[in-house]
Amino acid sequence: MFDKIDVVPTRQIALDTRYNYKLLVSWKTTMIRLSAICFMVMASLAGGLSIAQTNSPDGSYKYTLLPGDMLEISVWKEPELQKSVLIRPDGRFSFPLIGDVLALGKTVTEIQNELTETLKQFIPEAVLTVTVTDVAGNKIYVLGQVKEPGVFVVNPRVDVLQALSIAGGLTPFAAANDIILIRRSGDKQQTFGFRYSDIEKGRNLEQNVLLSPGDILIVP
Repeated sequence: MFDKIDVVPTRQIALDTRYNYKLLVSWKTTMIRLSAICFMVMASLAGGLSIAQTNSPDGSYKYTLLPGDMLEISVWKEPELQKSVLIRPDGRFSFPLIGDVLALGKTVTEIQNELTETLKQFIPEAVLTVTVTDVAGNKIYVLGQVKEPGVFVVNPRVDVLQALSIAGGLTPFAAANDIILIRRSGDKQQTFGFRYSDIEKGRNLEQNVLLSPGDILIVP
């Protein structure tokens, strides 16, 4: 009179739930790795333009210019030579009377001296100033198990821990002791490990390095 109802044991339900959860975690991990690879490829395409920031002999920080940075250039008593210029993806910008100027990897002082010397061919008493109005080229990438992964413009510099904070912190699924920093130098790439628990305990603080433009942090 009654249809037969199959009763699934509680233990079997628990096993199935655990198996489905493992599949979900595995799928999320795979997607994160694929996303990281995509970002790495994109970063590699622009990696040839990545220049590490340098320190002067006295240990002070020197910012070197990058594609995406904006400069304000003015020449005293020459209003037509007051320009805002954007450093192009090829690392150059254009300026009247001078033409294309390579800015990639140079400091503001170096650019100012170079422009002044060249401009003196046309204006012997030229007094030129250069200021940075935007450092949009100073980007880092934070990927994986952080709450707000993405590309971040930093000013002037941040370390690994600060970058993780900017990205909203770690998610509950993060492998906090397997964080990887990828850094490009010319045609080569270097990787550095970062153990979050060590920093929490005040150990191995040297791994909390300052990031350079173009650095990629991956939190698996």
